[in-house]
Amino acid sequence: MPIVTVEAIVNWRGFLFGSAGVFLFVLAIGAFITVMFATGALDRGIARLAYRVRDRGWLLIVAIMSVFSLLGTTEGMAEETLGFYALIIPLMLALGYDRMVAVGVIIVGAGIGVMGSTVNPFSVGVASGFADVSIGDGIALRVVMWLVLTGVAIGYVVRYAHKVNMNPSASLVGFAPGDREQAVEAAAAAEPPALTTRHKLVLWGVALTFAFMIFSIIPWASIFEGTDAEPYSWELGWWFPELTALFIVAAVVIGLVGGLGENRLTSTLSKGAGDFIYPALVIVLARGVSVIMNNNEIADTVLNAMEDAASGTASGIFAPVIFLVNLPLAFLIPSTSGHATLAMPILAPLGDFAGVDRSLVITSWNAASGWINLITPTSAVVMGGIALAKVRYDRYIRFVAPLLGILFVLTLVFVALGAAFYGD
Repeated sequence: MPIVTVEAIVNWRGFLFGSAGVFLFVLAIGAFITVMFATGALDRGIARLAYRVRDRGWLLIVAIMSVFSLLGTTEGMAEETLGFYALIIPLMLALGYDRMVAVGVIIVGAGIGVMGSTVNPFSVGVASGFADVSIGDGIALRVVMWLVLTGVAIGYVVRYAHKVNMNPSASLVGFAPGDREQAVEAAAAAEPPALTTRHKLVLWGVALTFAFMIFSIIPWASIFEGTDAEPYSWELGWWFPELTALFIVAAVVIGLVGGLGENRLTSTLSKGAGDFIYPALVIVLARGVSVIMNNNEIADTVLNAMEDAASGTASGIFAPVIFLVNLPLAFLIPSTSGHATLAMPILAPLGDFAGVDRSLVITSWNAASGWINLITPTSAVVMGGIALAKVRYDRYIRFVAPLLGILFVLTLVFVALGAAFYGD
């Protein structure tokens, strides 16, 4: 049984120190967001978009969640979603939805993609390396699984959004002062004024910033040629330090283009970063919990229990068992790559003894990691996201619980069917 020691608690170097990059990234996002709104371009752009899709808001939810899910399944989009709350929240409010819809669009959208990872190098890529199989092995099952789970998740969020739109009292989070006013104004207003040239330049700058962010973090060679491929010469391989610099530079450029002026731009940058200290600290504290658990070898204890539970299992139920026994370990280790590093060297050989293809072991393991990461309180994606959206954790759990039940059953069905096709 692991014993909590002072050294284990204070030994924060490494994993916890690594959260400094996320902390600074959130502050940079805060500065960028505040400058972006200060120009007035985003308000005008959102007003025009909401006016155009005022009767078809569900299509926008489908489109955005599909994009997030695609990014999740291909490159493991997770912490990067924190930058999109500034765009999605006001847009959902203007369409008559609540903040929970924005949370569902972002967290569930990207999370369902990660849960159904097809070529995600940070989950199935790392796991395939430890299991000594190609990342393409078992991809047919993963693609079908991803498509079905994404469709179910989108339908769930759209259904909730429609219910809130028709009956605001059905909202699980209620509405903060000013939230409903955005919807009323959007519904009652005539067509908003056209965008000025300055507004268009700012919006193009915002779009290009996010597009460049996505381009810069995707490991293109790993996706197209496998995890052992050398990066292409044009790959950037950026992560939080570079993204932090990107958003700070973009905030300055957009502020100047938007006509804020030097003094107002400086004060707006400072205010924006200050307003986001709380969600940034939430992320660091969530990471700290994981550090303490890992330093006290709690994860190792769970891993040994997993090995005992899975060994000797019949091939027909081995894959579902892998999904089930990985849930507690995924809770302790939100990092998919870290989870794979610990678990896959043990689970892959167990699959051989059970007569189950290693690619199916990876699929079951990945589904468990993705499922639990939709709710784990040690996840920066979940805790940081709901903090940015000003949604309480218990309310989020209440929102997502029925969906989790559906995903749980569907996953067991998929891996059981996979065992029938991939088993010996």
